[in-house]
Amino acid sequence: MVPSDLNFRRKPFTKLESLAAPIDLINLDTDIIIRIERLSQLPRGQLGPWAFEPLRYRNNGEENPDFILNQKPFREAKILITAANFGCGSSREMAVWAIQELGVRCLIGSSFGDIFRSNCFQNGLLVLQFSADEIQAMQAMADQGPFSVDLVLNQVQLPDGSKKSFSIDAPIRKALLEGLDEIELTLTRRERIKAYQEKMKTERPWIFQAA
Repeated sequence: MVPSDLNFRRKPFTKLESLAAPIDLINLDTDIIIRIERLSQLPRGQLGPWAFEPLRYRNNGEENPDFILNQKPFREAKILITAANFGCGSSREMAVWAIQELGVRCLIGSSFGDIFRSNCFQNGLLVLQFSADEIQAMQAMADQGPFSVDLVLNQVQLPDGSKKSFSIDAPIRKALLEGLDEIELTLTRRERIKAYQEKMKTERPWIFQAA
């Protein structure tokens, strides 16, 4: 059962400072992120322990010490620096949930599966894209200290103090900054929607006529 006090409401994302765990595996697909067998066994809220299961655990169930998220201090990382085409494969929203249940709030990579990337934004997980060379450099300095992701300034500060700017679609940025889901984001435009409806009633009244 899902714990009764588990809260799936989104937290506003303004600024995040955390170690960033490098996962340098190209084409890491959603079945690696969360195995399909787990989806029929576990509800949302209980997926985190099984995120990256084939990488995280050995066949006997013991932790794999070679996997980055099993190593101190990266166990507590809230940022992942990923390789190309991360999250490819089947459309699986639960892959995003599993990552979030690890405490991760931001993914930084050179490219992502299109559907996975969309699912991330729809669930409040920030995804940032940089060039492959920039990602390689970030991964190389991951053990040098925390990264800082500032969504207010659209900027990432690296452990060496250098800063990288990024861009993100305005509606997605607003939703993340304010912790809004898609419905709540739409409701922030109620007055504009209402004004448009009134305008259409004047310009195209036949649309609103009952059959």
